[in-house]
Amino acid sequence: MAGNSKDSAKPVKREKCLGILRALAELYPTPICALEYDKPHELLIAARLSAQCTDKRVNQITPALFARYPEIGDYARANQGDVEAYVRPCGLYKTKARDIVETCKKLHADYDCTIPDEIDELLTLPGIGRKTANLIVGVLYGKPAIVTDTHVIRLSNRLGLISTKDPHKAELALRRLLPENESLNFCHRLVFFGRDVCKARKPACGGCVFRGDCVWVGE
Repeated sequence: MAGNSKDSAKPVKREKCLGILRALAELYPTPICALEYDKPHELLIAARLSAQCTDKRVNQITPALFARYPEIGDYARANQGDVEAYVRPCGLYKTKARDIVETCKKLHADYDCTIPDEIDELLTLPGIGRKTANLIVGVLYGKPAIVTDTHVIRLSNRLGLISTKDPHKAELALRRLLPENESLNFCHRLVFFGRDVCKARKPACGGCVFRGDCVWVGE
């Protein structure tokens, strides 16, 4: 009986997820990536800078960085200390500057300055984890992707879709619930909803459209 109960719960959770997806689509009909960029490698660099830093802060510092180093080859030839000066406001600036320079060296030497379109290949680049790799294949190449940033993990838990804060486990759990063609947009929309309504410390529960779905009891 326990096995049957567990199996029957899966369609229920999927249907709940689809309902949340539809409501988010009404709230944010045109989902976009929160990071600002013009060239493919700029998205990769901005995503690396966003680790433990807000997208807003990243968007503030990248215009000067991108103007100084317009192409992958420019980063590959750059002095790490010079790059550090541009990315310092994002925190962990020494590590991030090193990863950016080393990643661009590898892209320049091994990929003819083209961003790989497979997650496994992207994971070989310095400092690139699954969150960034999913973002790249989803945004640049239109492939199914689950970007488990802090907003996506927090809200997916609060809405009862997943029960883990581990990014990889969260990614796998959401892949089982979401239609492939909507997975990336779902993540984009959750990011904006997390900023506008369901904030980490002071969520606006009173006017939330998901009050009936929410299982959050405080963190």
